[in-house]
Amino acid sequence: MRIAIDAMGGDNAPSALVEGALKAAQEWTDTHIVLVGDAAVIEPLLASGKPANLEVRHASEKIEGDEEPVKAIRRKKDSSMAVAGRLVREGEADAMISAGNTGALMAAGLLVVGRIDGIERPALAPMMPTKDDVGVLALDLGANMDAKPEHLFQYALMGSIYREKVHGMKNPRVGLLNVGTEARKGNELTKAAFDLIEQSSLNFVGNVEARDVLDRNCDILVCDGFVGNIMLKSMEGTAGFLLKTLKEEFSRSLLTKIAAAIMMPGLKGLRRKMDYKEHGAAPLLGVNGLIMKCHGSSDDMAVKNAVRQARIALQGNLITSITSEISGK
Repeated sequence: MRIAIDAMGGDNAPSALVEGALKAAQEWTDTHIVLVGDAAVIEPLLASGKPANLEVRHASEKIEGDEEPVKAIRRKKDSSMAVAGRLVREGEADAMISAGNTGALMAAGLLVVGRIDGIERPALAPMMPTKDDVGVLALDLGANMDAKPEHLFQYALMGSIYREKVHGMKNPRVGLLNVGTEARKGNELTKAAFDLIEQSSLNFVGNVEARDVLDRNCDILVCDGFVGNIMLKSMEGTAGFLLKTLKEEFSRSLLTKIAAAIMMPGLKGLRRKMDYKEHGAAPLLGVNGLIMKCHGSSDDMAVKNAVRQARIALQGNLITSITSEISGK
């Protein structure tokens, strides 16, 4: 397996990307890691020693977080993100990982790597934490702000294949994010999508309300990118607020500090459950190659976990499975 990493994308680039790549190369010696970016910046970070299964591919340009995505990909053809995408398209890499500009990565997936035939809109599919630690795969959470019913059906299909191939889940349950659980609830988009998914062979459990997602009443949550991204940001904000409030409350007095010490193992478990670093990256499903999107502020462990996820997806022949399933529809 050959995995390209956009070493210049993200808040902590290139140091976190390089360190994560080093850890991944050392743990999985059967995987070849290609660090893509400015060689003059990357090479000094490898001064302590470069494993035989790690190489640097020079790219002279970098896409910034605030650049207009499509223009950036078209104009900066030698950017680390575009070069990594070409490695996937041309078969020099089996997957790519980036913590850079999400919109630009979406554009790279469409314009550089290309869509899977039959898929109209790729979807960003991160894992959302649940009480039982199994998690819910949610898509789309931000790749496309608008969607048609057919797109939501394709998200449901791709999500089901991902959970089967990557997570080993048999007959995963598909839920449709809505304002109520009744079959005829929602807007025109969700009503039409409900009918399409219900008529398919997928294990559809119907509409799901946002308040129930963390209880894992479905394994795949389907929604359009606008609604999904708002839900995700709301949950992230709520989680951050609760953790910050707990820390302040437990620091108020000697008694609360003692209570905090007693509860520390449970609190650490809660923080770990809500930590994006544990999940590593979210796949961009629907493009003709494996693309993994890391959180913008990913550290070395998040990058290493992204490589782990990419390895599992490649071993499960994810892209081939999606392609064959879609072509048979």
